[in-house]
Amino acid sequence: MTRAQAQDVVDLLLQQHEQIRSLFAQVESADGERKRDAFHQLVRLLAVHESAEEQVVHPAARDGAGDAVVDARLHEEDQAAHVLSELYDLGVDSPDFDARFAEFEQAVLAHATHEEQEEFPMLRRTTDPDRLRRMAGAVRTAEALAPTRPHPAAGESRASNLMAEPPLAIFDRLRDAVRDWRQSQQD
Repeated sequence: MTRAQAQDVVDLLLQQHEQIRSLFAQVESADGERKRDAFHQLVRLLAVHESAEEQVVHPAARDGAGDAVVDARLHEEDQAAHVLSELYDLGVDSPDFDARFAEFEQAVLAHATHEEQEEFPMLRRTTDPDRLRRMAGAVRTAEALAPTRPHPAAGESRASNLMAEPPLAIFDRLRDAVRDWRQSQQD
């Protein structure tokens, strides 16, 4: 069994939460192109992470953590998607970016803490370890197929994700490829 196959979904998500914290710090400490690159990495990670949680983790967590806990996390994720989309449109060079980004960071880190303290422990207690490992694979697959930007208008339900995300993901990945190509031509 490979390391990835042995990792359960909670460990995978905790690892991603650390990557998110690190990217927040990189955006805050950088400027210019480095700041823009770190922000784009953060946007991509948050978008695919939240999409996979909505499709795989939250439905499974409802059994153990309950509707109230999961609904609160979904509400936080929906609010974050709106703000992240606004920040993306605003751009890192905007004079308003840093203040809005700091508020956004606080909200996202509070959301991660809620998941880590409320949802994840309950998921671990109520879910078979083998299923948790299979869920990690499902999260990786969902992330590979997810949009790379937030699309708050697409909705937050599992059904809306399954319908809207495939075409959005294709569009996002094409846009990313064009952006990366343009940047490579400037170097």
